Amino acid sequence: MRRYLRRIGLGMTVKILSAFLELLIPYVLEYIIDRLAPRGQAGPVAGWGLVMVGLAWAVRWGNIFANQSAVAVSRDCTRALRQDLFARTLTLSGSQADRFGLPSLISRMTSDSYNVQNFITSSQTVGVRAPIMLVGGVCVALTMDAALASVLCVLAPVMTAIVIFVSRKGVPLYDRVQQEVDRMTRVMRENAAGVRVIKALRKEAWEERRFQEVNRRLTRSDLTASTVMAIPAPAVQMFMNLGLILVVLVGARRVDSGAAEPGVILAFLIYFNLILHSAMSFNRIFLLLSKAAASADRIGEVLRTPEDQPVLPPAEERRENGALIEFDRVSFTHAGTRPEENAASFAGGRREKCLDGISFRLKRGETLGIIGHTGAGKSTLIRLLMRFYDADEGTVYVDGRDVRTYDKRALREKFGAAFQSDVIFAESIRDNISLGRPLTDEELLRAAEDAMAADFIAEKPGGWDYGADIKGANFSGGQKQRLTIARALVRNPEILILDDSASALDYATDARLRSAIRERKGSPAVFIVSQRTSSIRHADKIIVLEDGEVAGIGTHEDLLKNCQTYREIYESQYQDKAGEGKESREFGTEGEENHRTGGVLNGAAG
Repeated sequence: MRRYLRRIGLGMTVKILSAFLELLIPYVLEYIIDRLAPRGQAGPVAGWGLVMVGLAWAVRWGNIFANQSAVAVSRDCTRALRQDLFARTLTLSGSQADRFGLPSLISRMTSDSYNVQNFITSSQTVGVRAPIMLVGGVCVALTMDAALASVLCVLAPVMTAIVIFVSRKGVPLYDRVQQEVDRMTRVMRENAAGVRVIKALRKEAWEERRFQEVNRRLTRSDLTASTVMAIPAPAVQMFMNLGLILVVLVGARRVDSGAAEPGVILAFLIYFNLILHSAMSFNRIFLLLSKAAASADRIGEVLRTPEDQPVLPPAEERRENGALIEFDRVSFTHAGTRPEENAASFAGGRREKCLDGISFRLKRGETLGIIGHTGAGKSTLIRLLMRFYDADEGTVYVDGRDVRTYDKRALREKFGAAFQSDVIFAESIRDNISLGRPLTDEELLRAAEDAMAADFIAEKPGGWDYGADIKGANFSGGQKQRLTIARALVRNPEILILDDSASALDYATDARLRSAIRERKGSPAVFIVSQRTSSIRHADKIIVLEDGEVAGIGTHEDLLKNCQTYREIYESQYQDKAGEGKESREFGTEGEENHRTGGVLNGAAG
């Protein structure tokens, strides 16, 4: 908020002046009733009546200006806060993002920032006016009639104690509410992403019960917090109304005895009403403060998260082996996203490793195929290479340098990556491929042609300007994958990552894609993560992962002879029960393509 201090100061100054002017109105009314009206002179009464109108007009427009200023400041401040939070979210390491969880980051960006915005607004408006009206009203009341004001002096400390005590209890309760919001957001996000699976398997009722449970927990937490925070309102109102009754009784007796004037009693009742509303406003402020304090802590937790992947000082480079990429005895353990998962991962006093002692080298222009059963650690290996995570043990080298010595932006500029289930943004085809990078039409077209995407782009209405729906719903699975591959190819990367990004392509298109990559200028080192051996069989080197360890490494032919895991995967895809080879029937298209391209799929083309 520091950058908005001038605007805040101006708005609060106007708000303070308006509050003091408002305090004068009952005083003028008392003067008219007790001093001017008994004289029977209409002129002075009308004159001071106009003064009251002028004060009311000034108070009205002063409050309007101050409120508009407060809303503008809270809007701009929260916008900057969300921007900073979003920017920090993008720079979180993989481990940090997993620890917070995507649903929690979303709710911090939305509902938490909204709670903070509400408090910033109210603190500049109600938070300024309420204490002035409360303290000022009591002070003016004391000067008018000390006996009546003593009623306020007795009740004020009691009401203040109630509000402060309950508000201190409310902060942890609202923190629990926001945690339940995180859980509900996670369930909603999972259902939105998996709605087709839910419908296909007729699991609507089960998901409704699942959502009903998180919704019930959220409702219960919110009810508890709201019930606790609702206690001060009726308590304060009860004490204030009790005080109002006492003022009327005591005031009537004093007027009857001649100890007080009627105008004083009327003005005192107005002040008492202002004090009552100010006390209720204090309760509202403390309610908003309880929500905002819990939300601000959650936002601050992200903003204050320290950098856990610092850039290390340059070390001696490893140039003697000529490798562009090297994994040297790399091990990694992936902690769970949620606390219960972390607890489970420590069962037996240790966490299970995702990768254990991985070592290999890859030169420029070579292709590495990575295969293994689900959960073997294939994608984790890619994430370590691009430094989304840091290895627990061992070292990852790119171009002879430890990846930890690179600036992250400089490191990732070496890569072009198309990940499994990669995102298609609700933008045009052109924007989905360029992603804001300054690219020429020729570069875009070349990347689309190499990714086998140019033909279907040309057929779309509007061509390159054709807009994608959310998550690319108006594209087929193969079309989405070809767009993401074009996105990865467009800047001629040194290292190309294809993380199961061709699983929806037919075999002929897959073969032509690999041939086009081989012929590209610069011949990038290629990582192909795949579940099917046809996509990696022609790679220079294939790594077979099993339970985070290397089960085999070599060429396709070597692994068929020496690696049982690879042979099982191959046979499960290429042989029927009778043992009759059916690769020629199912994958003949690829063989014909290989023949037409003069065998360019051999070696690095794989």
